[in-house]
Amino acid sequence: MSPRAGHGPSGDPAGTLPREEASPVPLAWLAMAGLAVVLALSPAYAQEPAAPGTATATDKAVQEALNPPKVPPEPDGYRTDDYRAPTPATLRGATVLDTDTAARLWRDRAALFIDVMPRDVKPANLPAGTIWRDKKRDDIPGSVWFPNVGYGLLNAQVDGYFRGGLESLTGGRHDAPLVFYCQTECWMSWNAAKRALEYGFGNVSWYPGGSDGWAKAGLPLETAVPRL
Repeated sequence: MSPRAGHGPSGDPAGTLPREEASPVPLAWLAMAGLAVVLALSPAYAQEPAAPGTATATDKAVQEALNPPKVPPEPDGYRTDDYRAPTPATLRGATVLDTDTAARLWRDRAALFIDVMPRDVKPANLPAGTIWRDKKRDDIPGSVWFPNVGYGLLNAQVDGYFRGGLESLTGGRHDAPLVFYCQTECWMSWNAAKRALEYGFGNVSWYPGGSDGWAKAGLPLETAVPRL
């Protein structure tokens, strides 16, 4: 597997999403708002009069178009709580992938896919005879699963496990192409990708769609086994 050129750990590497350019998103939302208004005036979409004070479906569509979901800014450090929440659109030093691009890399075997979905740890104080079963995890086929490495704060043991695991997986090649993911709206993968950059890996990509977005696109999943 050959690394992709043009991705570096600092500066403005090729392939990294631009951070300074004006975003076309506001124009897109305005266009949607205009479409909602047109539909509201169209006879084909005429609705029965709503009761006073009741919002119609068109009213809701207009409000959603004029008030799009807020994308949080990229923080300077790691996210340390509320990991299942909207994530930033960028990660400095890394390439952000949509599902089509991630799938193309996967089909071409052009990157190492790394799942960082957390895994429940068996409690040490379980009563004798208690049966413990790990929760099933399905990830992108061919992925390597490093559980619990996406938290904002890692102890020395977990940090060593993650750093050593990446060194072993890549054969010490810090230019090896890596794709980190978890689930949709999951900060674990954002944290893990950021941490890999700080470990010195320079060809890092983040796939925020995660296994949810992958499955939604009709792409296959397989039962995962954590890397020990």
